[in-house]
Amino acid sequence: MITRTFKLVALLSLLTLIAFAETIPSGTPITIRMGQELNSGKAKTGQHFSATLTQDLIVHGKTIAHAGTPARGKVTYVKTSGRLHDPGQLTIRLTSLQVNNKTVALSTSAYHVEGKSHTKSNVTKIGGGTAAGALIGGIAGGGKGALIGAGAGAAAGTGVAAATGKQEAEIPAERTVTFKTTASATVN
Repeated sequence: MITRTFKLVALLSLLTLIAFAETIPSGTPITIRMGQELNSGKAKTGQHFSATLTQDLIVHGKTIAHAGTPARGKVTYVKTSGRLHDPGQLTIRLTSLQVNNKTVALSTSAYHVEGKSHTKSNVTKIGGGTAAGALIGGIAGGGKGALIGAGAGAAAGTGVAAATGKQEAEIPAERTVTFKTTASATVN
């Protein structure tokens, strides 16, 4: 009799917990504000970042978490920029929310950014160096000097492009980012 009563009490307790548990369904958008800047030149895969919700998280008319709720995420991919090609890349995901002093694990879509393309900047620097070298060489030594100056100018322009050419991907502090949950999450 005691075993039967204990089983009934345990079942009722479990049903009560399930009834009060709230679920964040898959596909729910969650918008956060970044707590710090992330840069592909400095970030590491696996690095965590902090954020806060920008608006209340409401599911089926019920508020699950309020704006300002702490959130955490993780850097899932980093590629630093090359000097003359391949801009930096950075991918992040949201991993948890802090709801009622409990951490709710999340599985979300990724947010990916890339640095600016090198092409326009490099063409400007190398082309400008070539033109300036040809002009100076032409003034100093005529046609032959222009050819030599153009080569020297192109080399100098390439050096400038290589020295200043990194185009890292950045997610600035205070940037708002929206993720979508890819699996449901239970909030107790």
